Amino acid sequence: MSELKRISVLKDIYGTEVDLIGEDGGTEPFQIVAEFQLGDNSYAGLQSHEMRKEDEVAFFRITMKEGADPELESIESDEEWEAVAEAYDDLQFEGDEQP
Repeated sequence: MSELKRISVLKDIYGTEVDLIGEDGGTEPFQIVAEFQLGDNSYAGLQSHEMRKEDEVAFFRITMKEGADPELESIESDEEWEAVAEAYDDLQFEGDEQP
């Protein structure tokens, strides 16, 4: 299993929300619910207001280019998405284990 650790890339720049551009060209605010590194890649879990009602989370890969703000990329691979969703779940429940 790849190493998993919390990070704070987007929150350091944007605060608790980022605006994403939808297919219609409009922007929608998404709350940053998690940022983490899994192996060599960084990811963000985001929720729109509607997604919060359903307890759904959208995952994106965070890419960094020198001298530019981080960018969010869609995760196309089902295997990568599953690994990221599982890592997110692990982060949500860390510390719940009893010694």
